[in-house]
Amino acid sequence: MYTSFFGLSEKPFAITPDPRYLYLSERHAEALAHLLYGINESGGFIQLTGEVGTGKTTVVRTLLSRVPHHADVAVILNPRVTPVEFLLTICEELGLPIEEADRDSVKQMIDALNRRLLSAHAEGRRIIVIVDEAQNLSAETLEQVRLLTNLETPTQKLLQIILIGQPELRELLDRNELRQLAQRITGRYHLQPLSRDETQGYVRHRLRVAGASGEIFTPGALREVHRLAAGVPRVINVSCDRALLGAYTQETRKVTAALVRQAAGEVYGRRFMPQWIGWAASALLLIGIAATGVVAWRIWQQQAAPAPAAAPVAAAIRPVAPARPASPPAASINALLAANSASTTDAAAFRRLLALWGTAMIDDRDPCGQAQKAGLACLDQRGSWAQVRALNRPAILTLTDDQGQRHRVVLSGLDDRFATLDLGEHDEQVALDDVSRDWFGDFTVVWKPKTPRARLLSLGMHGDEVRWLRRSLNALHGASSDPEHADVYDQELAIAVQNFQREHRLNVDGVAGLQTQVVLDTALAEPGSPLLQQPHG
Repeated sequence: MYTSFFGLSEKPFAITPDPRYLYLSERHAEALAHLLYGINESGGFIQLTGEVGTGKTTVVRTLLSRVPHHADVAVILNPRVTPVEFLLTICEELGLPIEEADRDSVKQMIDALNRRLLSAHAEGRRIIVIVDEAQNLSAETLEQVRLLTNLETPTQKLLQIILIGQPELRELLDRNELRQLAQRITGRYHLQPLSRDETQGYVRHRLRVAGASGEIFTPGALREVHRLAAGVPRVINVSCDRALLGAYTQETRKVTAALVRQAAGEVYGRRFMPQWIGWAASALLLIGIAATGVVAWRIWQQQAAPAPAAAPVAAAIRPVAPARPASPPAASINALLAANSASTTDAAAFRRLLALWGTAMIDDRDPCGQAQKAGLACLDQRGSWAQVRALNRPAILTLTDDQGQRHRVVLSGLDDRFATLDLGEHDEQVALDDVSRDWFGDFTVVWKPKTPRARLLSLGMHGDEVRWLRRSLNALHGASSDPEHADVYDQELAIAVQNFQREHRLNVDGVAGLQTQVVLDTALAEPGSPLLQQPHG
């Protein structure tokens, strides 16, 4: 209905999960890394909880798309089953043939499952069971789940179970009769709602995927979306969808804070007032209390204090200090982009980024090709500030201003609160919150590969790139000698890569992709090479 009015190709806020609209906030990325870590480790339980609508299903779908090739997964979406039905569902998910006569036999199904686990272990494969809505499991079924983890070899558990559910799952596992299961949980993560900046990024991301060419929600509207939806993605979707419909019916192409409040009122069935009204009421109350206190104090002072002697006129004269001029407000990111629009083109940004590496661009064509001739390589990424920090190299951020104009800006420094932007003639420090409003996660870094070919490295590969990978990981731990077959990507090297990824909060899969290689190269940074954050000490 409203899509053509706003120039959209489809509705951006449908509540059905669509991989194209995936927006991994820093919290969701951490939850995903938590689960991937569980898959790559051996045995036991992993627990992921979160309030209704916080994106647990999105995380699970993303997890299933990134399951390592050596893992087989059984997914149980309806946990309201008996222990026998639970076992049967696992066997069916794993493709185990169970005779009709054995479908009521716990022993027969566990024996079949144990044979499959032992066979998978011999082949170097992992078996993962993911239970969604696990708060609905009965105590009897949970006990059966616990017994499944007794399937093991002398050295490791054969089955990894991931329990995903609402906060009630934590309360369920705290029950005394389930303490044996709770003790076997090796990792817990609770998914929090989106922050204010993440909410704004989430809304803008979905609109952009749906074809929006400019800003539709005003900054005030985005703040109201977060306030009224409390950062819960499902409620954000419903509220934004209703707000777009409201703007369409009023024939206005901007969604305002008032429209968001109206939409939230339709969703929740009650009226919402602007936030300033609450502040004003509180301020008036405080002013009234303060005024009453001042009047009472003056009355008491007049009644209790003797009349003061007249003071000399000269003593009453006090020099008045001149008022200190107020500091000018810092320029907003949009003001900076507007003032430096000539310096925020793709070519201008690459020229400054390559200059940080001591390389000059000859012309404006194919900057990454010119970088390659200088021994450098470009890496395009989409992520969060956490990933930018992990790479720790100057980057080109893609920013979109309030008018929908695209800008390419060099990020040359970063701390906990501010980003340093290289604008050519000068650097500007801008608050991260301000930059985040115009940044949707796209960025480009340049790095210097130590081998002629930069490519993804994984188990079974060999060559000079693998030798560099092994030597670099060894160098981090002070080792210098090469083992036999140093140029072969074996299981030992895969484990070392996993440990490095875990330490640097990367996707723990044992595969040395380009992101992992850049972080490793940065950890062993050559003196003088550009970094976003200098090492302490």
